[in-house]
Amino acid sequence: MRASLLGLSLLATPALAQAPAISVDTLRSVTQTLSSDAYEGRKPTTPAEDKTTAYIVAQFKAAGLKPGVDGGWFQKVPLVEITATNVSPLTITGGSAPLALAFRSDVVLKSYRVVPHIAIKDSDVVFVGYGINAPERGWNDYAGLDVHGKTVVILVNDPDWQSAARTGLFEGKAMTYYGRWTYKYEEAARQGAAAAIIVHDTEPAAYGWGVVQSSNTGPQLELDEAGDHMTESAAVGWMQLDKAKALFASAGKDFAALSEAAKHKGFRAVPLGVKASVSFDNTIRRQASKNVIGILPGKTAPGEYVLYSAHWDHLGHCDPVKGDGICNGALDNASGVAGLVALAQAQVKAGPARRSIVFLSVTAEEAGLLGSRYYAEHPVYPLSETVGGVNMDVLNVKGRTHDFEITGAGKSELEDLMKTLVEAEGRVVKPEPNPERGSYFRSDHFSFAKLGVPMFDGGAGEDLLVGGEAAGHAATLDYIANRYHKPQDEYDPKWDWSGAVEDLTLYYRLGRELADGDQWPNWYKTAEFRAIRDKSRAAAD
Repeated sequence: MRASLLGLSLLATPALAQAPAISVDTLRSVTQTLSSDAYEGRKPTTPAEDKTTAYIVAQFKAAGLKPGVDGGWFQKVPLVEITATNVSPLTITGGSAPLALAFRSDVVLKSYRVVPHIAIKDSDVVFVGYGINAPERGWNDYAGLDVHGKTVVILVNDPDWQSAARTGLFEGKAMTYYGRWTYKYEEAARQGAAAAIIVHDTEPAAYGWGVVQSSNTGPQLELDEAGDHMTESAAVGWMQLDKAKALFASAGKDFAALSEAAKHKGFRAVPLGVKASVSFDNTIRRQASKNVIGILPGKTAPGEYVLYSAHWDHLGHCDPVKGDGICNGALDNASGVAGLVALAQAQVKAGPARRSIVFLSVTAEEAGLLGSRYYAEHPVYPLSETVGGVNMDVLNVKGRTHDFEITGAGKSELEDLMKTLVEAEGRVVKPEPNPERGSYFRSDHFSFAKLGVPMFDGGAGEDLLVGGEAAGHAATLDYIANRYHKPQDEYDPKWDWSGAVEDLTLYYRLGRELADGDQWPNWYKTAEFRAIRDKSRAAAD
């Protein structure tokens, strides 16, 4: 509907139908290779990193890309690795019954502070509801409260996450950034909390305790920045839901009643009258990781850039399941890197476009989008001259679908471009079925969005050509429950790549339309990223 505003020529769509074929052999071989045990789960700053990044460079070279960083392929990303050791139980005293929550099984804790030892002693515990301070929405869970030196207990997601609709103060069923664990830690730190602990509940978190455990224990990565993250809370983590209920019961409080109260405007934080103590050591290692960057230079506007991205990292060695202790990350995200390589092959085969096309495989997504965040904050190519692009994180191997879903729909004019392309395929665009999972804030496109660059994220829906919505939804739930961030995320030669090819063809066409055109898609006027994009483009002009 915004074709005229974007300078689109819808007549270009039939020509794009002649796009080079996406190579299924590439998708299979790259995914299988990167997710094999030989790559040890692709943990950044381990020996597996050099093997992984060298393989991606070889694939980029073979595809015909040029080195993307001053004649080389790598952007160094300074990281600090912090490993919590000798973690004491989290003890709760002062209530009707003392509690000792065991590390890993009951609670996970870590610190972003680059210090050798963390000790929290007799810290007052306060329930701060959803831990949100949103003045533009008239909401502040910290109102009238001083939590300096205290331990805050926080609910996951937004207050209205159980709403069936997508409207409301916090957009109803659709998670806002206020619902993400990253925001809750950030706000707790701004408020001065010594510790911030989120109550794990599988449904609003959108993943089980096993994911929390594997992602928050062992070596943890953060960007290595001045100040050693001393403005962060000393300890952050999660606790099991039943342990939170036990904590509240010991404090003489009703967890269910307070959780219900926290959903409503005007809620005020509740001191629990108990104290928390915990200590642990940090093993610290500073080491740079790498983003891998290739480029197909543009013909007539080489200083304007279209971007494809996919993270190469995964969790490395993790908690064993049936004797298997490698989190191979086949779908997450060896498949996305395979898509990146396949798109590079297709774009090179089509020849240079008007603008340059950049292929970015970033590090440390699993550690909190660190590689994409570093690129966005230290761009090789100016963000003001980056038109937009596509991020890929987990391809569809369930088969072709009738539908296509846009993650975080309602934010960017890229959606209008994609909708036209999807409909030209005879498919329909549907709303994201589970916006409460906050997927828009969980992958690398978000790093660019925060700094104004429109990046598209989406993919096949659940309405399979074979099996329909029931089969598609069952496959999604099975992946989340049984393979996501677990050793079972392994390559399967029986996967059906036809749906991935269909989606990647859309990504090719969107990228080519942007690269051959002169439009500058923006965020919708209601999007939270519009102002920074307008400022960036005004400066460039």
